[in-house]
Formats: sequence, structure tokens, C-alpha cells
Amino acid sequence: MAQYSSVLTVIGLICVLLSCTTNATKQNNSQIYIVHCQFPDGERTAKYQDLESWYLSFLPTTTSDSSREAPRLIYSYRNVLTGFAAKLSQEDIKEMEKMEGFVSARPQQLLKLHTTHSVNFLGLQQNMGFWKDSNYGKGVIIGVIDSGIFPDHPSFSDVGMPPIPAKWKGVCESDFATKCNNKLIGARSYQLANGSPIDNDGHGTHTASTTAGAFVKGANVYGNANGTAVGVAPLAHIAIYKVCNSDSCSDTDILAAMDSAIDDGVDILSMSLGGSPVPFYADSIAFGAYAATERGILVSCSAGNSGPSIITAANTAPWILTVGASTIDRKIKATVTLGNTEEFEGESAYRPQISDSTFFTLYDAAKSIGDPSETPYCKPGSLTDPSIKGKIVICLPGVVSNIEKGQAVKDAGGVGMIVINPSQYGVTKSADAHVLPALVVSAADGTKILDYTNSISNPTATITIQGTIIGDKNAPIVAAFSSRGPSKPNPGILKPDIIGPGVNILAAWPTSVDDNKNTKSTFNIISGTSMSCPHLSGVAALLKSTHPDWSPAAIKSAIMTTAYTLNLDNSPILDEKLLPADIFAIGAGHVNPSRANDPGLVYDTPSEDYLPYLCGLGYTNAQVGSLLRRTVNCLEVKSIPEAQLNYPSFSIFGLGSTPQTYTRTVTNVGDVASSYKVEIASLIGVSVEVVPTELNFSELNQKLTYQVTFSKTTSSSKVVVVEGFLKWTSTRHSVRSPIAVVLV
Repeated sequence: MAQYSSVLTVIGLICVLLSCTTNATKQNNSQIYIVHCQFPDGERTAKYQDLESWYLSFLPTTTSDSSREAPRLIYSYRNVLTGFAAKLSQEDIKEMEKMEGFVSARPQQLLKLHTTHSVNFLGLQQNMGFWKDSNYGKGVIIGVIDSGIFPDHPSFSDVGMPPIPAKWKGVCESDFATKCNNKLIGARSYQLANGSPIDNDGHGTHTASTTAGAFVKGANVYGNANGTAVGVAPLAHIAIYKVCNSDSCSDTDILAAMDSAIDDGVDILSMSLGGSPVPFYADSIAFGAYAATERGILVSCSAGNSGPSIITAANTAPWILTVGASTIDRKIKATVTLGNTEEFEGESAYRPQISDSTFFTLYDAAKSIGDPSETPYCKPGSLTDPSIKGKIVICLPGVVSNIEKGQAVKDAGGVGMIVINPSQYGVTKSADAHVLPALVVSAADGTKILDYTNSISNPTATITIQGTIIGDKNAPIVAAFSSRGPSKPNPGILKPDIIGPGVNILAAWPTSVDDNKNTKSTFNIISGTSMSCPHLSGVAALLKSTHPDWSPAAIKSAIMTTAYTLNLDNSPILDEKLLPADIFAIGAGHVNPSRANDPGLVYDTPSEDYLPYLCGLGYTNAQVGSLLRRTVNCLEVKSIPEAQLNYPSFSIFGLGSTPQTYTRTVTNVGDVASSYKVEIASLIGVSVEVVPTELNFSELNQKLTYQVTFSKTTSSSKVVVVEGFLKWTSTRHSVRSPIAVVLV
């Protein structure tokens, strides 16, 4: 930029921000276009094997205008599409439009790439808005209960970090005495974790950097998603509690870690772990979380990865923020092209390549000689057929990880791999950091690939890794694996509470998964509600920074009542089948951090409300007393039904002929003088009556109560789930509570 004037420098910066293109050296109307073509014969015949020559035939060989550049071919696409990229003028395109095989041309789009792009997808921009207002979570301590941490990673650098808060009482154990700093302020390890807080798995490093990692430039995997990685609350402090090894986590260790964290002085607990849904009196995480909540600590937990089956959500106690997973608008795109020219899109974090279009023979691992419980799944050591060498191998999902499948294929001499997803995964695909050219395709596309493979004697294919693509208008989509409600232990509380980014998330990793020579600056792309949980933990930390007096319930309420339910295309959020996602998949919707900072009203839940709630679940005195850590007698308590708890959502489980009425209390945290009117989305077969229909506040922190009566209006005897919402609206705020009603 040194040779340009300061004016041009400013213009260039504006163009970067606005994603525009400019040519500062020549003032002409040429720019890069992507040209789509189609084979005149309808398919790629022998005549078009030399694609580049065919593409070149579209370009005018001369230009009558000497002031502009001659047309120039830049890329010859072989797999991503039928077409090419070239530097063209409008006159060139007009000439092309007359040619057989031309379809369309569109200007190149310059996109600003990010690694932890989920932060930008959440609307957090550096030195702007909520991120700036919250001071990036400054002074907040996030306890991460996981598999440990790799302390030397630059994501945990304390450059620019504030001092350790005076309230901190934690320690850095064993070899971490010299590793801790103003970012990583605590590290403990527990029994199953074997001594050191060092992360030997990667999971804890990934989740810790997602929630509060520092800014790290040049983060990528095989060059994919290249940019600056950063956690949701980059100025928050991190305390690590290692309770897991590579196989499992002990609930005794988990409870010990939560116990320590409460004493240590954390503000947020982030827990990307859990088990099957069980009653709260048998759920160690529910125990620890209740104790933490009483001390003002918000506990954020993953909902689990047992979706899309219903009634699978874990960590569903009402005092826990239960987080499901969704996609962001970034894909790490890959394509497989068959010898019959059919193309199928998948995802892969292998090294992007455009030039190599060699076709290789396809090999169906399910037809390999060997153990049928191993070979179709490409289990390491099972692929012994020498004919695999030089072929692209098709593998079924399950048994081992996709990375392990790829290593098995590579060890057997294969040159590529196609993994077919389970049918229930729909459009959810993982972008794994493969050891060879490989991709994951949907079950529907996998069936077509197998049909082709088994229909001819020499099936062929080529794999192209296009790399990072941003701008998926269907985002966010609920991940197939994200566990669904209703909550088994308490169906009268809607769970999960919220969804957030959890698919193909790039964050810190202890070791290099590609050919990165910088062993301290390594990253990986993985998926799970384990990834969505720390995003919400970070959002909670930002809110704690701006509203230090808010209770965990108030923070949760702010997150839930300001969530959105429409995707980037302004249509209802979809599920893995590309159908509108139901309320037991998305809960209140997708987190919207900036709106959560100013919710207007919050639903707070005093600790004393949990005693009548737990007694209402039918638990014994001993069971309730163990959770509350005191002696109780439910016979002396006026028990309440689950749906009566002062929660930001409604789940009416079993509405028959008798109307049901519930009370809610809201607290004004918005404008001093404000008036809210109620709006109710119609629920088919259910009448919803709210009294009063208007709430008038005259001071901050004022509390007002309203009642909601649900009545069944249909005579049908079928069990039906209907959903809608109740919304309080003022001139500046909209406070939305989702409603799920199961009719019986």
C-alpha cells in the first residue's frame, strides 16, 4: 500500500468492509466473474474431456478496447461446478451469451473470512456494540469442567488481560504453577484425570478457547477457515477443572470439581458433559449445579448428542442453562464427482485443492473380504484387500471416528474416502481434518453413490475440497445430533432452553491435526453440543460483566426471551430434514447476545421456589432434602406443578378438558417508566387467556405478576403437541416466552 496515496488507502479499507472490488492500477471495467456452463450434449462426453480448452473457447481472443485488460482464464473448475473463473468485461460477457453452452456469469464476491466465525455469526464485532459494552467479559471468571487444557497455546496468552480478581481463591496444581497467568488463573485435576491438568484429549482445550480464548491470528486447519480465532468472552479469566480422560468422566470427580469451583470464586461454570436423563435426585450435575446457582454461579451445560430422537435431552434441571447445537453460515465445502458427471456436496477440512481432477476407481468397503462388523466401517486393520490401493473407498458411519476411518484407508493404500452419514443426520455433516482427500455426504447422496458404484464394472470419482464458503442462508439449522426434549425428568419445563453454534467449530487444540509447523498454535474443527455450550457460557460471562447484580436465573431469562426463531433467509429455523424445527429442538430459539444485554423484563426464580417445585415432582423428603442440603417435609409445603415455576417458557404437559392456570412474575430491568402489552400467537386447539393484558412499570427492578390460563378447544382425543408464544411488547422491548402444549 506504500505506493498508493492515503485516499486510495482509505478507499481500499472501505472496500474491504463493504466486500466490494476495485482496481487501483487500471481504470477499466474488467473484473473477475464465475461463469456457469452446460455441456451442449447434456452430459460430459469424450468431446469435453479437455475442459480447459472448452472453457478457453468462450473467451474472446482479442479486445477492441486497448484501455482494458484482455479476457484471462483464472480457474478451470472440474468438480465444484461446470464452468470457470475469468477476468472479463461486460462486452466479453455479452459475446459469451451468444455461445452454445453458456448459462450465466456473476461477479466474484470478496468475503472476509474468520476462524471462530461463530463469534461474528453471533453479532459480536470488535470495538463495537455489545462486545465493547461488556468489555469482552473483563473481570468474569469462567470455570471449565472438562478434560484439562494445553496451557502453552496462544489462545491462553494473558497479553492485555486485567489482573486476577481479588475474590479468586483457586490454585494452579502440580506442573501448572508456572503455566498459569492472568488468563488461565486456575488449574486442578481430579482422580480419573490422572494427576496433571494437561489436556491429553483436546476437548477441554477446545471448549475453553471457545468460551474465553484470546485473539489469535492465522488460525486454520489445512488452510480452511483462515483468520483470527477468538472466544466469546476474550477478556474473561479461565479456571480449568480436569475431570475427564479420553474415555469418560467420573461423577465423583465432577462433584468434587464443582465443589472446588464454588469455593474458588467462579462466576460461570461451563460443562460440556453429561449422561442419560435421570431424576434430579440421581443426577450429580443437577446436585452440583443447584449448589452453584444458590451461590450466584450460572451453570451452562450441553444438552447431549443423542438427537434427533425425542426425550433425549440431558442436564435439564431448571436451574441449568441447557444448550442445544446449531450450524453457522460457514461451510467447509467438498464435492465428489462421479464418472457419470453426477456431483454431490459434502464437507471436509482437508487441504483445499482446485487443480487436481484425477478420477480414481471407487471401492465399496462393505464388499471387502473380512469381518462384516468392521470392514464396512473402515475400522483400522480391517481393510486388507490389496485392490484398495489407488482407489477412493466408501465407508459407512459409526464404530470408529471418521479420522480413524481415513487413516485406515490411507494405510491400506487408498487415495480418498467418502463417508456416508446415517440417514437420521439429514443435512448435518462434519468437516473433519482428514489425513487424505475425504468428505462426508448425506445418506440420500450416499445411496446414489453406492447405486452408481454397484451398477458398472469400473465406477470412478474425484474429490475436490473447495474450502471455506460463507453465506448459507439456511443458517442456523438445528444439528441432527442435538438432543431433543421434552425433558424426561420434568416435562413441565421446556428443554433445551436455547440453541447456539455447535457444528464444525474451529478452536484451539493441543496438537497439530494437519501439517502446521507451529506446534503451539494449533487448531481443530469439531462438532457437538459440547461446542455450543461454551458459546453460551461466554455469552453469560458478557452479561455478567454488564449486569453484575443479575442472578443466574435473570441471565438465563435474558438469553431466552430475546432469542430469535428465524434464519438468515427470514424463514423459520429448520432442522436436519430442512423442515421447520419444533419447539423441543430449539427451545426459546437461537441466542442473540446483543439483544440479551437489554431484555426489558426478566423472569427471576428465587431459591425458595425450588422446594415446592421439587415436592411437586413427587420426590420423597429424603430426595428433596439431599438436593437442597437440608431437612424438608413436603407434607408441610404447598407443592406446585412444574409449569408453575417462574420460568421464561411454558411447557403444559397434558392439557385435557380442565383448564390450567399458571402465574408468572416479571422484573423490570429496562426503562424506568414503561408499559407492556401482551401478544399471543394462536395455538391450534388451545385458548390462551392472559390477565392482565397490560403491565405498567414506574421504577426499575419493580416486579409485576400475571396469570395465563390454557384451555383445550378441540374435541379430538389424539395426543397432539402444539406450540406458540406469549410476548410482552413495549415501545422498545419485546419479551418472548415460547409455549409448548401437549394435548391429551
